[in-house]
Formats: sequence, structure tokens, C-alpha cells
Amino acid sequence: EAKPKDDKLVEAKIEKEEEKMENFENPDVGFNADLEAATEADREEDQNVEAPVLESEPVGSSMEAPDVSQQVTAPPGFNNPTPDNAGVNNLSDLGSVRQGDGGAGGAMMSPGMRGRSGATKNKLLAAGGGNTESEAAVTRGLIWLAKQQNENDGSWVYDGTSSNDRIAATGMALLPFLAAGQTHRTGSYKKTVSKGLEYLKPRVKPGGGFTGASNMYSQAIGTIALNEAYGMTLDSSLKVLAQTMTNFIVNAQGSNGSWGYQPKSNGDTSIVGWQIQALKSAKLAGLTVPDKPMKSAAQFLEEVSTNSGASYGYSSKGASPALSAVGLLCRQYMGWGPKNPALADGVDRLWKIWKPNEARWDMYYYYYATQVVHFFGGPIWHKDWNPLMRDMLIRLQDKAEGKNKGSWKPDQGHIGSHCGRLGTTCLALLTLEVYYRHLPLYKREEKLDDLERGA
Repeated sequence: EAKPKDDKLVEAKIEKEEEKMENFENPDVGFNADLEAATEADREEDQNVEAPVLESEPVGSSMEAPDVSQQVTAPPGFNNPTPDNAGVNNLSDLGSVRQGDGGAGGAMMSPGMRGRSGATKNKLLAAGGGNTESEAAVTRGLIWLAKQQNENDGSWVYDGTSSNDRIAATGMALLPFLAAGQTHRTGSYKKTVSKGLEYLKPRVKPGGGFTGASNMYSQAIGTIALNEAYGMTLDSSLKVLAQTMTNFIVNAQGSNGSWGYQPKSNGDTSIVGWQIQALKSAKLAGLTVPDKPMKSAAQFLEEVSTNSGASYGYSSKGASPALSAVGLLCRQYMGWGPKNPALADGVDRLWKIWKPNEARWDMYYYYYATQVVHFFGGPIWHKDWNPLMRDMLIRLQDKAEGKNKGSWKPDQGHIGSHCGRLGTTCLALLTLEVYYRHLPLYKREEKLDDLERGA
């Protein structure tokens, strides 16, 4: 029996609305960030995940949490120069980004990275507070980033004082593509990712370390790109290289538990942050990582912490906002959960001392702090931090037609001076991809299973 006209109109309207809600990859939806956060923040519990707890340990102890997906990008402390004219890679017809499936429909992918593709990605995006505007900004950013790749050798070059370090620039530029589910095997940017990896692969020395990497920042960033590419595809050609670089980082740790600019030297909290993320990305990818480096690094963090572990300094006790964000993220990767008093205090301090603010344009801080607050969760993420951070990045993205469209201007800190527009854009993209780039730190498997069942 034919349905009344009104029913057909209603059905058509519903289909149109559903299409609109799921269209997270259209670069032309506009930049009016007027959508509300995609969760009912008023109904959030104070803690939305549980920290791992043993009866013999205090609540929020530093026991290691389940493996979790992670990423990184650049730090302060580089010393490199200016780029040559990067070539333009082949893009899809409209420049839009098809969600990657990680190879073999997502089957060939580390479980902790499955949030980067398909329906799970969309659910994490919505649950975390992303929206169509934020994903349009990511799409435009990837279009710009692909255009910056050197056509000849597949590398990227920083347009700041660190332009001589192509290992770091290439590793950092690959991360936003990988975070979006784009790999060298699947997605709209297969050629872009493949050429970037082909630049890194032959530069891994047999005994570890990248040829051409100026310091341990670069070693870690390049390593994370290899680890994530392997973890997302389980490509056997990457496994030995990723493990070799992971071993190199393990053996490069200084005597006091930190990492310095050069292997086996003592260093600072900023360098430590990149090495910790590299080791965790290796563990997530299924590579072999000993426990000792993480435990030694925890001892170093103890030596530079203040306010009972809520704040961190550079190489001695202090309370720098940026380094506190780095230190807290490391602590979360080491096992600190939302019930840890020092973590709760640290998150509160990040919000009160330096909330997202255009007057303080420092993507290094925002990149780390956003991850910390996102992992912590609860109202401070959904009601406070995420709406400000997300909408600020959408507003500040270059929208004018021209060579900079889709990028972000160099920030006012170390990233802007050392890594330029390229580094700033990579960090901004990774910050907008935080919803699906990282699965929850605690009860990861259960939450992922819920998402895949449509719960």
C-alpha cells in the first residue's frame, strides 16, 4: 500500500539529517563553530573512567595502564632552517579525505588504533565533542599538508630555524594522516603516506638511529611515525625498522632516567615526553619494549615535579605550564588515572592557569594539555576545555584562498620559531584529531567493544 505523501516527506527529511550528521569529511561545510559539544556534559560523572587499582596500592597509583594509542609532534629545542619549494602530491578529486581502514578492512590493525577508522571513529568523534566543523578543518589541513611534501624524495621541511631536520619534519607530517586513518595501503593519501615512509625507511641505521636526525627529538618523532604505520597495517617491511628504532631509544636513555639531545646524555622533561610517547606507540604496535626505561623515567619526573606531582619543571623542580602538561601526559601513560589526586590537581591547574586563549598562541602547550584533559575526561573536558580549544582552532585556521589555506600561522612559541607553519599546523591537526587518535586510557578494550557494538 502506498504511503501518504507526508510520510515520504518525513522520511526524506530524516535521511537528509542523517547524511548531514555523518558528513564529517566535507571540507566545505563552513567554519562557523556553533555546534554544541556532542555529549550531554551536564550528565557526565566526575570521573568517566576508572584508574587501574590494586588493593595494595593507593588510589591513582602509578602502576602501568593498559596500552593506549598515542601520537606526537614537535617540541621546543630544535636547531634547524627554511624549506625548499615542496611539490604538490596527487589529491583526490575534491581533496576530501576518505576514512582509511588501516588495511584489510581494519583487520590488520593494532586494536588500540581501530578508533581511527569507520563507524568507531565517528562514534568517538561524537562522544568526545568533535563536530562537522572540526572535521572540515582537519580535511582542509590535510589537503594543505599534502601539498607541502617534496615531490622528489617524499620528505617535508620545516619553514623555521629547524629546516635542516627532515627526519623530524617528515615524521611529524605523517602523524596527522595516520591519525585520520590514512596509511600507505588504504585511504585517499596512500601515495603521500607511502612516499613519506619511503623517505624514512632507508635512513634507519642497522644499529639504530636515523641518518640525518639532529637530536633525540628527531629520533623519537621519526620512530613514532614508523611505529604507528606498522601498528595500523602490520606491514612486515616496517616491523624490523620500527623495532630497531625502539631499541635505539631504549638504549639512549641517560643515567638519571631522562633523555638528552644526544644518546645516553641526561636531558629534560620536554625531550622525555617524546621518548615516552615513542615507547608507548611501540608497545601499542606489538613491538618489544622493556619495563625499565619507563620506571627510570618515572624517577626522573619525580625529581622535577612540584605540588605533589601536579606540576613539572625543565631539568629541576618547577611549575612551567607547558612542561607540566608534558609531565602529566607521561604520568598518564605510566598509569595515573582520573582518581589520582595529583593528576586531578594538575588538570585543574592547567585550566585555571592557562586555558585555551588566542592571546597565548602556543601549540606545543595546547597539544599536550589537550591530551591530558581529554584522557582525564568529565565535565572539565566536555564543558570547559574542549569547546574552547576546538572552536579556537577552527577560528584560527587560515580560510583565505591561496597557498596557506587550511594551515595555521606559526605560533608564538618554540614550535613557531623552530618548525614554522608546518609544525604549527601538524600540532593543530593532531589536537583536532584527539577524539579518535587516542582511545580511552582505561578499560580501552571494553569501551572499544561497546563502540563497535553501537552501544
